[in-house]
Amino acid sequence: MMSAQQETFIAHLIELRDRLIRALIAVAVVFVCLMPWAGDIYDLLARPMMNTLPEGTNMIATGVVTPFFVPVKVTMMVSFVLALPWVLYQAWAFIAPGLYAHEKRMALPLVLGSSLLFLIGMAFCYFFVFGMVFKFIAEFAPKSIVPAPDIEQYLSFVMSMFLAFGITFEVPVAVILLVKAGIVDVAKLREMRPYVIVAAFVIAAIVTPPDVVSQFMLAVPMCLLYELGIVLAKMITRPAARAEAGQGPAPAPAALQGPDGAPQSLEADDRPRGKS
Repeated sequence: MMSAQQETFIAHLIELRDRLIRALIAVAVVFVCLMPWAGDIYDLLARPMMNTLPEGTNMIATGVVTPFFVPVKVTMMVSFVLALPWVLYQAWAFIAPGLYAHEKRMALPLVLGSSLLFLIGMAFCYFFVFGMVFKFIAEFAPKSIVPAPDIEQYLSFVMSMFLAFGITFEVPVAVILLVKAGIVDVAKLREMRPYVIVAAFVIAAIVTPPDVVSQFMLAVPMCLLYELGIVLAKMITRPAARAEAGQGPAPAPAALQGPDGAPQSLEADDRPRGKS
């Protein structure tokens, strides 16, 4: 016979399975609806590169099944992004019952804010970074070379860039979590500014292509987002500091006269009384 703890653990596992199944069903439904336009979706993803290629030049596919699987992978990625609100709701519905009220007030904005910042990072990469990077590479390439990128390598490059910029835009959330957890304070974050700037350019040099444009396009937003995180952390911690300052020391318990005339505290008076 199972104990109460085992039954509770199994119930949590069953609920987690149900939440994951609902999230996967939502992604699958969106994927099936988008599959007829998989080629158009890939063309949309490839537009920044196609705009910088010479007139009449197209991408190539070196694999036999690559022209089929690459658009399918892109469509799956787009399906997950479109179904992300429902996926996040399932995750929130699973963890919310185990949180305190103040944790719920903090967790929900962080989950929504981190998701929104990740999508903004992907959009910034697609609309601004890709165009400048591909244009720089096309102008730098020798005239004797006709660029014809492979679609699978292009997808791998795009996914790595999306991931790099999406994680970079999570810097404000990371700063807020560090401050709320008490690991660092706002004053320490300001002192770390020079080190953060150097680290931002080092990280940008590692995760981006070896060109100056993409490195600056990643490092500069990282530094600006770090400053934004400091401002938000200061705004969040200021009301808490005011609340703590407004709470004085707890008043001493009032004294009462006992039957023998001796002083008696209220705490002693709160003890349960039996029947006389």
